[in-house]
Amino acid sequence: MGEVQVKISRSTLADGREIIFFDDSEPYLSGAKQRDAKDLRPLDERTLPPQESASIRIDPLTGDFVTLAAHRMNRTFLPPADEDPLAPAGVGSVPGEIPETEYDVVVFENRFPSLQGPLALVNGDPLNFETTPAGRCEVVSFTQDHEGSFGTLGFKRARTVVEAWAHRTAELSELDGVKQVVPFENRGEEIGVTLHHPHGQIYAFSYLPPYTAALVRRADDWAIEQGTDLLESVLASELEAGVRIVRETEHWVVYVPFAAKWPVEFMVMPRRAAADFAALTSAEKNDLTEVYLDMLTRLDRFFEGVEKTPYIAAWVQKPLIDGQNISRMFLHVFSLLRAPGKLKYLAGAESAMGAWINDTTPERIAARFKELGA
Repeated sequence: MGEVQVKISRSTLADGREIIFFDDSEPYLSGAKQRDAKDLRPLDERTLPPQESASIRIDPLTGDFVTLAAHRMNRTFLPPADEDPLAPAGVGSVPGEIPETEYDVVVFENRFPSLQGPLALVNGDPLNFETTPAGRCEVVSFTQDHEGSFGTLGFKRARTVVEAWAHRTAELSELDGVKQVVPFENRGEEIGVTLHHPHGQIYAFSYLPPYTAALVRRADDWAIEQGTDLLESVLASELEAGVRIVRETEHWVVYVPFAAKWPVEFMVMPRRAAADFAALTSAEKNDLTEVYLDMLTRLDRFFEGVEKTPYIAAWVQKPLIDGQNISRMFLHVFSLLRAPGKLKYLAGAESAMGAWINDTTPERIAARFKELGA
């Protein structure tokens, strides 16, 4: 399979937000028909939210960054199907975010972003450090269909989403002040989804999220102490152990991490040191699409009697600063479901102290995933 053909078209929504179409079908793919995308909604021009409702602060006790986004309090929450904001124009009872009567994959700036605009210092006091809510938040609509998820897209459309992730990673990485680009997807009301239409998001962070910051510190220490690449070492160790390996292909390895925190969890890591989506070859993208679709199918069959396993999927890409010892991207997928009808809640020790307790073992999780692929 060679290069995937995708036609990219840009436009602007009524309030000035950017919208980008990724077309893999006719008549748009060949250019026989052009995108019009006239958003006629009476929206006020978008502005930065007031400082008192949106900023980024640093917790003086832990050093963690915390985004304040009070303007998101009244954002969209589980609208009825006829008010789906990701439906094509003309479908439903209210105008949505996508002013076209049909589309394949669309990316647009979030109407209620937690990160937005240029980076500026608000307060430089070490105990009260605060900046503007810098960065960018985008929504990725996987399909015009109201039902389904990434796992039900089929290879062609899923591959177009992968191409969109690569395109947005490359462009967002060029924005001033952006330190990491993170595409992610949430599925299921159990983990807080507020819109059922199949979609994901992309955050362009102006700081390193706590998970990434911890990974960077660990990788830096590992390079000093062991003289090797942490992620390459982890991959080699998992391949050697074998027991937690779920699947291997020419370009990717799927495994359950040695210290898995969640009752269902897996990672997908490239064999080659590819920093992010923009660095992947067409062959690697094709292979990843097939592998990811396969793993999502297994995920939905993980528990007997559960048709749609709720999950969070986050693409951890190499940070744009302080990431000299992070060699490659990887995908982290996990579910809060520990048994049919039973969720893993983070209480006491976990929520307050970050002391993780898993109710199963990584080896059991891997064995179940392998069983589902047999």
